[in-house]
Amino acid sequence: MTDFKPQNVDWQMTSNRQAHHTDKFYNQDLIVRRGQAFKFLLTLNKPLGSRDNLEFVVFTGPSPSESTRTKAVFPLSNETSSGSWSAQLVSENNNTLTISIFSPANAPIGWYTLNSQINGYTLKLGKFILLFNPWLQADAVFMSNQAEREEYVQEDAGVIFVGSASRISMVGWNFGQFEGGILNICLSILDKSLNFRRDPATDVARRGDPKYVGRVLSAMINSNDDNGVLAGNWSGSYTDGRDPRNWNGSVEILKEWKGSGFRPVRFGQCWVFAGTLNTVLRSFGIPSRVITNFDSAHDTDRNLSVDVYYDLMGNPLDKGSDSVWNFHVWNEAWFTRNDLGSSYSGWQVLDATPQERSQGVFQCGPASVIGIREGDVNLDFDMPFVFAEVNADRITWIYDEKSNTQKQNSSVTSGVGKYISTKAVGSYSRMDVTEKYKYPEGSSQERKVFEKAMGKLKPNSSISSTSEGNTENEEREPSISGVFKVTGILTVGKDVNLALILKNLTSDMKTVTVNMTAWTIVYNGTLVHEVWKDSVTLSLDPEEEIHHPMKITYAQYEKYLKADNMIRTTAVCQALDEAEVVVERVVILDNPTLTLELLEQARVRKPVNVQMLFSNPLDEPVKNCVLMVEGSGLLLGSLKIDVPTLRPKERSRVRFEILPTRSGTKQLLADFSCNKFPAIKAMLSVDVAE
Repeated sequence: MTDFKPQNVDWQMTSNRQAHHTDKFYNQDLIVRRGQAFKFLLTLNKPLGSRDNLEFVVFTGPSPSESTRTKAVFPLSNETSSGSWSAQLVSENNNTLTISIFSPANAPIGWYTLNSQINGYTLKLGKFILLFNPWLQADAVFMSNQAEREEYVQEDAGVIFVGSASRISMVGWNFGQFEGGILNICLSILDKSLNFRRDPATDVARRGDPKYVGRVLSAMINSNDDNGVLAGNWSGSYTDGRDPRNWNGSVEILKEWKGSGFRPVRFGQCWVFAGTLNTVLRSFGIPSRVITNFDSAHDTDRNLSVDVYYDLMGNPLDKGSDSVWNFHVWNEAWFTRNDLGSSYSGWQVLDATPQERSQGVFQCGPASVIGIREGDVNLDFDMPFVFAEVNADRITWIYDEKSNTQKQNSSVTSGVGKYISTKAVGSYSRMDVTEKYKYPEGSSQERKVFEKAMGKLKPNSSISSTSEGNTENEEREPSISGVFKVTGILTVGKDVNLALILKNLTSDMKTVTVNMTAWTIVYNGTLVHEVWKDSVTLSLDPEEEIHHPMKITYAQYEKYLKADNMIRTTAVCQALDEAEVVVERVVILDNPTLTLELLEQARVRKPVNVQMLFSNPLDEPVKNCVLMVEGSGLLLGSLKIDVPTLRPKERSRVRFEILPTRSGTKQLLADFSCNKFPAIKAMLSVDVAE
């Protein structure tokens, strides 16, 4: 009697991948979603007899076992059973069996091996990848709205909001979760994690839980504890890596990480960590989006306030470990919270930027957005930190070096967590989600929630909306007010013209000493270099308002401006025998324009010419010019083009070719860098015809 042998296995790749919404992946593997049947044809060397016993075995991970649900053995039967692995005989034609395999809706995701056993003999059939299933109600990541599902799972390009609360701008980002090899790299991130290295069997068994997977990824996208994907750097000096502003997307980062033998890629900042985490979440089938919080607090001591320091000359000081970032970017992932109760399900914050340790590791989340709005800071995970990012009070201190004393200057309850933003579904417009994170600023509900949170964090403290400090100063209303006003255009290469507007709020004459400074900074507030300072004494008549002009020349800031294009100006104003008034503003300078133009109609598999236009606005040459271009579905990998040195005021035209592989609207991204402009961005929507 001859043994059974498989002569052919037909995985029905096209129909399975369409049914499972995995047909966008460029991988040639069978990729299916959990809780949903997939069919394949098994051709044996002889027909099955009524006495032949056919069973299937699936397993995942290095030490699979039925007790941890990483292995299942199940017979071929005539019906499927929900809740466990099962196999159904759909039809039989001579030696060919059409078989439907069904997986549980909470099965661990990842690579699986499928074998069959006939009369005790094992036949190897093949491997497949199992992903989360946001199309399936029984799955913890189920998302019912089709337009949202398309955006948050299937969209492979997007925009991330950056800048400052007074000047919001956006950069394009290529998520590229369907690009060749990316899904495999994303799955390998799980196998490099500390949890997997410590206890592979338990780690693989827990991969069915999006809470667990999300938390592990928030640790692995940064390299701080585990040789993860990206090394962070906020110093302003990036000589041994790439300036974080130069990346156009996640694909290059993930490929570089794998290509280097899994050494951390240098360098990332918050939107780079968030863009990369978004790619991994979407590739696994967890709906996700990128969130930007303007004036984001980094509260290191869990007291729900951030302390900011200045000296009497108006210099910002690196004192204390708290800070307020001009913007900070994190992710939201969509899934149920069976650990907390269904009222906390929905969007969950995951933050891969290494800011604070959680359970000994740089990881953050999942933190329920609904829980944050309600002040439930006692719940898992990392709620106090995320709550403070959007709610902390901002306290300004003046430090006197001579006497080594500091006094509280002001306390603002509404200075943090503004214009919380994400890309709108189906368009590039900005959607404001601030009200999902907190009640309206200044409302009684908002203060109640703040006090509830404070009570949970510091049960024995009496609650007041201002911190302890020099209360005598807080009682007295300031007699002068001030703001910085921009009086010219803000462009790199031009002088920065501002006015300090001071107003006397009293009916007395005032003589005011003003100490002013300007520093170039990194977007998170890191001080780079002082570029300008001035001190003046001004006289103000009763209720008079005066405009004091100030100019920071290009020659002064040119060498010290970083790719952030940010300058922080401060004025410490003091009338005789009164408390100081601190006026501050971050100004952001615009880069010159980089333009991309499509020179003909784009069609699938037809080369298309694109033109880049750039004019050097400076009175000096710009050299070491490089253009980096990428876009999922428009070109494989990325293009790097060396652009010749540009003479003063010279206009450059560079032509290059792209080869679209998919129809539909695709996003082309460009980054132009040179010795005078470290990162100029451009984005072009390309409609690709069949």
